[in-house]
Amino acid sequence: MAGRECYHCKSWIAEGDAHDCWTTTEAALTRDLPENLQDAWERLRETAVALGEQRIYASHKSIMFARKTCYFFVRPRKNLLELCVFLGRPLKTPQVRRVVRASTTKLAHIIHIKHRDEVEAPVTDWIREAYELPDVLAAQRGTGRAASPRKARGRSEPGKRTERKA
Repeated sequence: MAGRECYHCKSWIAEGDAHDCWTTTEAALTRDLPENLQDAWERLRETAVALGEQRIYASHKSIMFARKTCYFFVRPRKNLLELCVFLGRPLKTPQVRRVVRASTTKLAHIIHIKHRDEVEAPVTDWIREAYELPDVLAAQRGTGRAASPRKARGRSEPGKRTERKA
């Protein structure tokens, strides 16, 4: 029988059959969660929606919250919600499991939520900070770098030697 194995889900797909294991929905990802995590998920979603305009979409095993780029996402697990919040600074608190550099300006903070009551300050403050981070970075780029041009390093003209002072 001709076909192929899906790279993501490892299931066998017969030749000519449509297969899209990557696309999913919020409902599909949160359907099997216990009641306490369902409540925590609803509170997280409400908190994010209250921040302003954004896209909320499911991708593979995560639910992404994005303005122009993703500012945080939730990975529903059997007995916890794993949050990944992108901030411009490292946090050193008990709620943060680990911090990973995501880019030159952003750090990914992994936070585990097991109950609705954990979705309050400071977690909600960090989500707000992540939502506002693109505006802060754009303001820094607009003033900080343009006002202070980088000092040239190396030779000023190709092939011309400069003398060093002893």
